Amino acid sequence: MAATITSGYSLPVVASTRTVPVPVLGKTRPRRITPEAGHALEKLGHAIEYLSDEYVQNGGDFTQHNPQIEAVQMLMALNRQVYFGCPEIPTLGDRIRSIFHRTDH
Repeated sequence: MAATITSGYSLPVVASTRTVPVPVLGKTRPRRITPEAGHALEKLGHAIEYLSDEYVQNGGDFTQHNPQIEAVQMLMALNRQVYFGCPEIPTLGDRIRSIFHRTDH
């Protein structure tokens, strides 16, 4: 039950874009993106851009149940899933706190 992108990064197949939780966006930190995740993000980004451009070029209408729009939304949900699955890079403050936390014991 996984879709494999040419990068070898496995993703679960999403039946609906509503099933992929989106983190509360506030102040986001940079993420440590592996080469595999980076390749997956690149491929997903190209696919999203291609489908969006094709849709606009053909004069697509934004109807509620348009399969092309649903495909783009699914790719966008997978893109977010890959990105938010990458670990955050700790801030300088986080690293300093972890040093002091280790020496307290």
